[in-house]
Amino acid sequence: MTDHRNSIDPAKLDRLAEVAVKVGLGLRPGQDLLLTAPAIALPLVRRIAVHAYKAGAGLVTPILSDEEMTLARYRHGHDSSFDRAAGWLYEGMAKAFSENTARLAIVGDNPMLLSGEDPSKVARASKANSMAYQPALEKIVNFDTNWNIIAYPSPSWAKQVFPNDPEDVAVGKLADAIFAASRVDREDAMGNWASHNAVLRERTNWLNGQRFRALQYSGPGTDLTIGLADGHEWEGGASLSKNGISCNANIPTEEVFTTPHCRRVYGHVVSSKPLSYQGTLIDNIAVRFEDGKIVDAKASRGAEVLNKVLDTDEGARRLGEVALVPHSSPISQSGLLFYNTLFDENAASHIALGQCYSKCFVNGAQLTPQQIAAQGGNQSLIHIDWMIGSAETDIDGILPDGSKVPVFRKGEWAK
Repeated sequence: MTDHRNSIDPAKLDRLAEVAVKVGLGLRPGQDLLLTAPAIALPLVRRIAVHAYKAGAGLVTPILSDEEMTLARYRHGHDSSFDRAAGWLYEGMAKAFSENTARLAIVGDNPMLLSGEDPSKVARASKANSMAYQPALEKIVNFDTNWNIIAYPSPSWAKQVFPNDPEDVAVGKLADAIFAASRVDREDAMGNWASHNAVLRERTNWLNGQRFRALQYSGPGTDLTIGLADGHEWEGGASLSKNGISCNANIPTEEVFTTPHCRRVYGHVVSSKPLSYQGTLIDNIAVRFEDGKIVDAKASRGAEVLNKVLDTDEGARRLGEVALVPHSSPISQSGLLFYNTLFDENAASHIALGQCYSKCFVNGAQLTPQQIAAQGGNQSLIHIDWMIGSAETDIDGILPDGSKVPVFRKGEWAK
């Protein structure tokens, strides 16, 4: 077996670990860190532990997963076990987050790992997991603590992105793509992130100054009006979590995003890139909204999975996020489909089905779930992003008086 680690630049891997700790998390002295990762990502996990302890971390606790063990469950696990999840583990995580533990997730599993497994088992396990994870997830989406997601180029993922290359070459190519997208491919990664965050902050300030009532999208197969939640606030780049720490939750990130009004979305839209969801590629998604709800959904591939997702709960057919990303973003320009939302969502403007971010409201930290719902925020067990932007997309902001302001033209910022 090839040692894939030889294909990964150790200096850039170390830089990614440092950026994750200092920019991604903004880890504070004395703060504990809970870290989840695929076992294959141990080289990165170890570098993160070094940088976390150097930054004054209290305890670094890693929880590792493994693709072979996941497959063993699907192939040999008792049928009734697919309706269960390790609730005790997620309760412990929720307790840790409520006690100011920082959260870091390293992604890198084969996105098509479960493509050959029984789809009903996959759906059942996913639902059980979503329900059990809810107490911990709420603390993350509401930014109770500082959190961050980064990626590691595992061989199984690399072979999905570069199927025609030998494994070591594919790993090297995916590593380079991750480092470039994560802005650690050059010496001054920290300075690079500071200037990138400043650009995103400028965008959010402009959007927040406009106070748009809605966004209107037009492009091939798309005529969509997305109402924005009452008292919505745009976010992008670094965010202040409730514990007072500024963090970059996603590395990479190219988006500015806010909360749509879940009852004020009208029209139709098609996806501009495939959505990789739990081992299924869902392609050419086409949906129609009435009063905020998807009333008609089709896909040329993966339609059955898409419709299962939409039936998860009442909020699964409504939007929880709207995000703007220029077509010229580095991830878009790479021309790669990563099969991973952390990257693919940063290639194009997108929308997310399901749970909204309470942070994307003026004084969101003070609002109750009931107030958020009254202002148009959506509630759901899911939060699934899919891409709707392209070089053909025009977006107009609609002001309270009905007049329009150009926001995007041909997939780029209009100003």
